[in-house]
Amino acid sequence: MTHRTLWRAGWNTVGLIVFAVMVFPVFWMISSAFKQTGELNSVTPTWFSHNPTLAHFRTALHTPYFWTDIKNSLIVVAATVVIAIMLAFLAAIALAKYRFTGRKLFIVLVIGIQMLPAVGLIIPLYVLLAKYGQVNKLTGVILVYLTTALPFSVWTLRGFLFGIPKDLEEAAMVDGSTRLGAFVRILLPLVAPGLVATSVFTFITVWNEFVFANVLLSSPQNQTITLWLASFTGGSIGAVDWGAIMAASTLIAMPVVIFFLLVQRRIAFGLTTGAVKA
Repeated sequence: MTHRTLWRAGWNTVGLIVFAVMVFPVFWMISSAFKQTGELNSVTPTWFSHNPTLAHFRTALHTPYFWTDIKNSLIVVAATVVIAIMLAFLAAIALAKYRFTGRKLFIVLVIGIQMLPAVGLIIPLYVLLAKYGQVNKLTGVILVYLTTALPFSVWTLRGFLFGIPKDLEEAAMVDGSTRLGAFVRILLPLVAPGLVATSVFTFITVWNEFVFANVLLSSPQNQTITLWLASFTGGSIGAVDWGAIMAASTLIAMPVVIFFLLVQRRIAFGLTTGAVKA
């Protein structure tokens, strides 16, 4: 074997080890969700259940506020994604296609906002939302998520729009199309992969977010599904049903995983294209 082959084999081995370390918690979560309670509490752990059960899933599904908080999370995610993508798309078009006073300053501010730690914004955001009566309301959480989703969305879509030549729009307008027609027929289809990639990133981030929701939402009927999972034990007071917790975690992770698998090619294409020119 040549030195290059050995070098490649070594890096492949390292990659497989890293992959196994990353995937193992997910595998253990799913495997534990189907195990009997006796197998979970056994001194000798087992990789797979010898008698799989769906009882833990039924426990999670019938726990109070599960479906209510699922609905809340879907409302928050849908509103955040739609509003963020609409505003970010318009802002990205302005930054990529036009020259105006304060353009460079706006770009610097977008980068600066992304560099700020999200935890450092909790107190000022809480004070601001409390002033306008938006604490413990889904609308307040949506506004907070927009502050974190918009900078990334604007920056990604701006880079993606840079890769679309202006000549295409100008050629369409020369052929008799209006500016709006050129936008709908030329620009929008070409930027669609970037819109999908940005939307999915926002969806995953908002669906899994916990810190802001934990600070802003207190009543169970207004909480998101991540807060429900944090307080879920699956058993009676003082007891913990690990099987039910693993089943609930699997159920909550499924929408993100399925959505990601469906659009993973567009995500990779959109993000890499948007990163070419920034």
